[in-house]
Amino acid sequence: MPAEHPVARRPRRETVTGVPRAAHRPPRPPRLHAPARSEISEQTSLGHTYVRSLMRSQLRAALYALGALALLVGSLPLLFALPEALDAAAPSPAPFVWAALAVGVHPVMWLTARWYVRRAERNERAFTGLVEGR
Repeated sequence: MPAEHPVARRPRRETVTGVPRAAHRPPRPPRLHAPARSEISEQTSLGHTYVRSLMRSQLRAALYALGALALLVGSLPLLFALPEALDAAAPSPAPFVWAALAVGVHPVMWLTARWYVRRAERNERAFTGLVEGR
């Protein structure tokens, strides 16, 4: 009976000349208690100012989005009256209305909503960075 030979395996690769990446980083200093967080949790006037600044920036973004949507929706009656004003003998502006809503209004509303959400998240990240002391 022939002797079985063990299956040859490839040797595992190891880095012997380099230094591991973790060794290059300096140790992080211990996290101290962020002063802004304590101001907010203790409800001091400075903490109140921090929170009010976040609320103002969120309100400003909401008002911009609301203004853009109000202009868009407010201009729709003028847009829908346009075919009738151009051609009084036109049968019905229904296809034009549906096309304007589908192609013009909904994408703009979606983009405005997307802008608002991204702006609100950016405001919250900036506030969190201020509070966390980053």
